[in-house]
Amino acid sequence: MTHTPDIDAYVSIMEEIKRRTNVVHSLLSQKITLVYPATQIETMALQIRMILELIALASLSANKSLFEENAKKFNKHWHPGDILKDIESINPSFFPEPIKEVPSKTPGVVNDLVALKDGYITKEELIEAHGRCGNILHAQNPYGKGIDYDEFRKSIESSIAKVVCLLNCHKIHLVNQPNFYLIHMKEDQDDRVHYYTFGPVNS
Repeated sequence: MTHTPDIDAYVSIMEEIKRRTNVVHSLLSQKITLVYPATQIETMALQIRMILELIALASLSANKSLFEENAKKFNKHWHPGDILKDIESINPSFFPEPIKEVPSKTPGVVNDLVALKDGYITKEELIEAHGRCGNILHAQNPYGKGIDYDEFRKSIESSIAKVVCLLNCHKIHLVNQPNFYLIHMKEDQDDRVHYYTFGPVNS
């Protein structure tokens, strides 16, 4: 596997997502517990929000200035839907394409890459989940309805499961790159992120 700075930056972001996902799972299972139950939920919400932003920005990792510019937009609390439109205008294939690998019947091909049809977080769901997580991270009106933390915990379980389904095995096109990459978030040999490069075949 030949390493290039562009895909290495993307892989680094995927490793960061894995670490944050592990935090969420540890909090959900109460392997990690905090003194105040509300902070348990809020900490998970913060991690989910960070994970969603990293997913949105990751395909721009081949261009440092583009990545940093759009990260600043998230930091300024711009509407994520508007930011995603900006990112999509730069890289129309910015969103990971979740797949499964099935044995191929084509001679010389080991596996076919088949797109998943459901079970993963979509662009629309990413926007909704990002906003929902942001809402819980602000002080609440003491005269308002308040937060149903049990219900919010269920939404976190759903969101993180869909994130894992999206990224576990996916294709990604980096900005201004002719190739696409197959990403495995882990393999039997180790728990590291691995990538495989696919490009045009020269005749």
